[in-house]
Amino acid sequence: MPSPDTLGHQEYRLIDASLNRTAEGLRYLEDIARFLLNDASLTGRFKSLRHRLVPADWRFQKQLLESRDASNDVGVGIKATGRSARHSLNSSVVANSRRAQEALRTLTEYARVITYSKTLTPEKLEKARFELYTLEKELTAGLLRQEKRKSIKGLYVIIDTRSLGKRTHTEVTLQAINSGAAVIQLRDKVHDRGELLPIALAMKKACAVKKVPFIVNDYLDLAIAAGADGVHVGQTDLPVPVVRKLAPMDMLVGCSVVNVEQAIKAAEDGADYVAPGAIFQTPTKESRALGLQLLKRVKKAVNVPVVAIGGINTDNIASIKKAGADSAAVISAALGAPSVENAVRKLSELFEGEK
Repeated sequence: MPSPDTLGHQEYRLIDASLNRTAEGLRYLEDIARFLLNDASLTGRFKSLRHRLVPADWRFQKQLLESRDASNDVGVGIKATGRSARHSLNSSVVANSRRAQEALRTLTEYARVITYSKTLTPEKLEKARFELYTLEKELTAGLLRQEKRKSIKGLYVIIDTRSLGKRTHTEVTLQAINSGAAVIQLRDKVHDRGELLPIALAMKKACAVKKVPFIVNDYLDLAIAAGADGVHVGQTDLPVPVVRKLAPMDMLVGCSVVNVEQAIKAAEDGADYVAPGAIFQTPTKESRALGLQLLKRVKKAVNVPVVAIGGINTDNIASIKKAGADSAAVISAALGAPSVENAVRKLSELFEGEK
């Protein structure tokens, strides 16, 4: 097998061009993870991969530079027929991922017939390509969920079955979203999943009309079956990393927390929003009030939306917004009122009115 000492000008040009395409694509993806997603872990993995693909031998790097002849490259100016324009950030991410993956494939196949680097072996190059497949998926999923995270704001109304009385889930859902609810969650500790599916489907349909996110509490399987926008889990439910792995790549995952440490861990594990609470004493759960100071600390500690929950009503909801919450979750204050419409409208106005 030929060694680096026997390589000619054209061979070095091929290797140089492929390494450049790989580095350019990876740097673009790294910058998206760093500056747009603010994801330290993903940024670090892109950076590590990019650095591992830099030839360690300066003599080899010098040969690559000397072989470079961009002005006489016959590929410059050739446009692929049928190539579509990129209309979104996601399509740009896919295009740059493909650019790097294809270049890595060229480098791998060439390394099988010509030994051009002691550090860039076929095995290492192939491993890098498969690592990039995973990173591309995670980066795309992060961008899709980042857009959805923007909708986690305002009044978050939890439709709890035990608080409905004789009203239907869909009836109350429509009343809430027509009066200003920004997010709807289905919370049910009564029915089996089979009984809940038609209820969840109807709620999802009602929310979709107004483009209001529909979240399912606890049950990932039900959320997937109903096509929900998200699932919300607690500390005793499936762990966030497991939910993240099983859920569709664009599904939001929310997580209840009772302290700053849990909030940080949930965000690091892939939660798209955290819900500290109970902030105030609440009739729906027998738990002590954690207070506004916890809310403030959580908001400073994470870079995902914070949904305050627990005992929120018209008397204290303004303080929730002032403390930094992106959203305020309510059950009794909305469903326990004589008029859901009036209660939701008032709560929403009080929350949004506090600047």
